[in-house]
Amino acid sequence: MSGREGGKKKPLKAPKKEVRELDDDDIALKQKLKEQQKALQEAKAKASQKGPLTQGGIKKSGKK
Repeated sequence: MSGREGGKKKPLKAPKKEVRELDDDDIALKQKLKEQQKALQEAKAKASQKGPLTQGGIKKSGKK
């Protein structure tokens, strides 16, 4: 328990990832995911324009 061993230890460096070439399947998959994300964003925008799903109802106060 010497004073020099205190504090956080540095983590080991992770090996660098290999740069790999994208083939046609990878490009098609990325394009499909991008289109799905865009469609999801548009659906969220349309849903937010309609307003809240609930219209109120009976509100309860915390008092008895």
